[in-house]
Formats: sequence, structure tokens, C-alpha cells
Amino acid sequence: MPRGFADLKHEVFARHSNPWSAWTRWLSTPLVLVPLWTRRWSHAAIVGAWMAANPVIFPKPADEQAWSTRAVLGEELWITERPRDTAMAVNAAATMAGITALIAARRRRAAPAAGATAVMMALLLVYWRLMAGYYSRHRGANTG
Repeated sequence: MPRGFADLKHEVFARHSNPWSAWTRWLSTPLVLVPLWTRRWSHAAIVGAWMAANPVIFPKPADEQAWSTRAVLGEELWITERPRDTAMAVNAAATMAGITALIAARRRRAAPAAGATAVMMALLLVYWRLMAGYYSRHRGANTG
């Protein structure tokens, strides 16, 4: 990976590890369904702009004490390594739940869309738990 891209990726993850960024993005997950439900490009533009801006609008956190901070920093390390582990399976399951939610939203099926979104968000919390543990085990090994 080119050094400039790696530096940019690291900077984005450093800012996204701010608990305000991590938690507001997680809480914003259901908004992704709105443009499919309403079929309005303007909604897609607003939601897309928020999702793109969220990881960079908050400053870097002062420390790594917050669980969400360690989870996001762990994800940065994990993405680099991509081990075939439990986190990969949880991530795949969350992705499948997300796809199910998107299809249900497109079909304007509220209960299945809400249920699949709830499952996806719960799985993302499990994934974060795994990423926080990954960070605790691997921090320092990938610095420099």
C-alpha cells in the first residue's frame, strides 16, 4: 500500500477513534435505510455526506481509555492483518444483516428492516468488543 494512503488511513482512524465519532456513527446506522425507503437522491446525499464526514469531523481523542476508542484502533490493526478469526465471521454476519435490512427497506417492509438493523447493530457491538481485545493484544506490534 502506498505510504501516503497508509498515512491518510491512519489519520482517519485516529480521528474516528474519538468516542463521539464512533458512537454517533453507530447510532446513525438506521439512517442508511432512509434513501432506499424514500427513494430520494437528496436523502442519499445527506446520509452519504454525514457518513463520509463523521470519521473526520471529530478531533483525535486525548487518550485510549474509552472502549470505543480501543475498538476503532483495533479495527485499524485488524484490517491490516485480516486474520481469519471470530471477528471475520461476526463481521460477515453483520454485513449479511445489513444487506437484509437494505433489501427490506427497498421493499418498504418496516418490521424486517428494523429487525435486521437491530441484529446488525448488535453484531457490530460484538465486533467492537473483539476489536478492543485485538487492540489490547496487538498494540505496539504494528507501530512505527
